[in-house]
Amino acid sequence: MICAYELDGLVIDPGPASSVAALDGIELRALLLTHIHLDHAGATGVLVRRHPDLKVYVHEKGAPHLVDPSKLLASAAKLYGEENMDRLWGEVAPVPEENIVALTGGETVEGFRVEYTPGHASHHVCYLHEDSGDAYTGDVAGVRIPPSELTIAPTPPPDIDIEAWGKSLGVVESWSPSALCLTHFGRYEDVPEQIERVRRHLAEWGPLARDLGDRDEFVARLERHVRESAAEETESRYVQAAPPEQMYLGLERYWRKRAEREAQAA
Repeated sequence: MICAYELDGLVIDPGPASSVAALDGIELRALLLTHIHLDHAGATGVLVRRHPDLKVYVHEKGAPHLVDPSKLLASAAKLYGEENMDRLWGEVAPVPEENIVALTGGETVEGFRVEYTPGHASHHVCYLHEDSGDAYTGDVAGVRIPPSELTIAPTPPPDIDIEAWGKSLGVVESWSPSALCLTHFGRYEDVPEQIERVRRHLAEWGPLARDLGDRDEFVARLERHVRESAAEETESRYVQAAPPEQMYLGLERYWRKRAEREAQAA
């Protein structure tokens, strides 16, 4: 369900410490984080402890939460339950500030072009590998688990922004990448079609969360959609990568905050 990509000692989104053994035997040079959610970056501190010279590239908004992960852990515990944290993620260790290279977007690092791509998270970046043309998109290009084409745009709290997400898809699209490398899960060459699937999901399920105003009904509909659209063996992986209840909570917060801003502006 979590795909960590390795190219010559560079790892994009290493995943959590609970699965970090998959990287044993690899001589690591740097970590490129699309964002700091635990399923993407939870192992960072543990890996830096094992490899003290390891560089960690991350957006400047996410960097402080690697140095002091207490707020990140508290937020995750609210979503997953304190009793599940160790089982799901393992140890989340702090990262020394001197190992971190803060990004803003527009840089080229380690042979990758970097762009700021908020929407799923306010500190999300995507990476374009200039030699291969592959784009490493974190969660911006959605959740898609083979053999299904079903695509879900994961919308957990706290900082979903549908408009920003649409612009970020445009950024990735403007690269004309040879493939999209999704953390959840795998590499896909049908780039325009995959980007359009994400757009369609946001256009349908975003307003539905607002119009229903009912978490249980939203969750039931999304679970039915996955059941009817995904291969049977992948249903549980979709739900793990994009928990329906979390998706509703992120969208509900987005619409509520947007309404508050509009009311203040009026």
